[in-house]
Amino acid sequence: MIREIIHDPIILSIKSKDATEDDIQTAKDLAETLEHHKDGCVGMAANMIGVSKRIIAFYDDKKIVTMFNPEITQKNQPYETKEGCLSLLGEPRSVTRYKSIRVRYQDRYMKSHEKRYSGFAAQIIQHEVDHCSGILI
Repeated sequence: MIREIIHDPIILSIKSKDATEDDIQTAKDLAETLEHHKDGCVGMAANMIGVSKRIIAFYDDKKIVTMFNPEITQKNQPYETKEGCLSLLGEPRSVTRYKSIRVRYQDRYMKSHEKRYSGFAAQIIQHEVDHCSGILI
């Protein structure tokens, strides 16, 4: 189900709780909402659709990847960039990101994975993990 995008910075700044297998529908809704906004959005966190759970969805090579409880375990090569956000109005804001990251997460079956990402996918993941932590750019 396509969900409404939350714009309230107070709600978005609340730290999300860990996701469980009971949150599968939220993950599906998140992916559908991301697909609906694909022309102006490359990633979303569950709090952007009003659910304070640690779930993110993002495009990686035109495919939507969903992660439960993502945690960045390693960051390399910081750089400055500007980012916008579907849930925040206004101009893009300056932020520090890392060119390469390692992220630990669970899939929809709650099986643990760890993977290295670089480039734009790494930037998207960092942005969405910040959302899960209540950090707004």
